[in-house]
Amino acid sequence: MQDRPVYVILGEKVTSLESFFTVIGEVINGPGGYFGSNLDAFADCLRGGMGTPPPPYLLYWRNSEKSRIALGYPETVMQLKLRLMRCHPDNRKSIAADLASAELGKGSTVFDELVAIIREENIELELA
Repeated sequence: MQDRPVYVILGEKVTSLESFFTVIGEVINGPGGYFGSNLDAFADCLRGGMGTPPPPYLLYWRNSEKSRIALGYPETVMQLKLRLMRCHPDNRKSIAADLASAELGKGSTVFDELVAIIREENIELELA
């Protein structure tokens, strides 16, 4: 059996959710590579197709602690405010509750969401 590809995410380059999408797109697909610009597209891209490799592969997230900090509660609050502005009215109550928690430094962060999506898609992830 052939070894699976390893893609290295440079955590020091991740300063926001938007920069994460750029970083992972370039890591996997080369300069200018696309890997989604929202969490749903990100999950889709992890599955392969549309120019992205099919699993299995390993994501090695170097300097992940820097990313964890950059994608912490301040970024989470900002992203939830953006979601609240554009979400379906039926989802507003739930997003508003998540926003209230994030403003108190509670609940999952953007970093936590990305890690959960990667793991839900059965992509091996190593945080370093």
